[in-house]
Amino acid sequence: MKIAPSIISADLTCLRESLLELEKHEIDFYHVDVMDGNFVPNITVGPDFVRTLKKLTKKQIEAHLMIARPDRYVKRFEESGSDIITVHVESNNFKEALESIKNAKKGIAVNPETPLSIIYNYLEKVDIVLVMSVHPGFSGQKFIMETVSKLEELKRIKNMKDYSFEIAIDGGINRDTIKFVKNYVDIVCAATGIFSGDIGENIKSLKYDP
Repeated sequence: MKIAPSIISADLTCLRESLLELEKHEIDFYHVDVMDGNFVPNITVGPDFVRTLKKLTKKQIEAHLMIARPDRYVKRFEESGSDIITVHVESNNFKEALESIKNAKKGIAVNPETPLSIIYNYLEKVDIVLVMSVHPGFSGQKFIMETVSKLEELKRIKNMKDYSFEIAIDGGINRDTIKFVKNYVDIVCAATGIFSGDIGENIKSLKYDP
């Protein structure tokens, strides 16, 4: 299981120290939630934050673009040093955005209410499929149990077609809910589930939950 902390939920007043603490444990890469106040009802960070983060870590960085027009920003996030760029299938000009990713791994994100059939034609072209298990916008939300059936379907399709993408989950994942998804996912993105309480113990419980 790969663990990707949602880094904007860390203490950003001491970002370097936060990264050092996380990297004492077995994290795999950083997940950066980029929100524009339009596609989702919140505003976070942009390419400059990724550029700063890149200077402080050797870990890979994923830019999760929860924005209305990702096609306008893919190049800027590539130039900032994003190793993975994930765009929402529900966003405007999604196809153009996905195809414009040239210098990073390609990811598709799917909201809880979006059927997987919408992304069937893209599955052989991407590196990651990120299934949202909360409605995007704010951390600390409750895990949506109906997401489990979507993960089951996605893994079944992946195995049947012998696709190479990794399955990621994002939203409401903690030491209690990891048991519902651990058999279906390769990557766990977590915010509150990592940063609320003992970071080391939380990461351990997500990565090695029996």
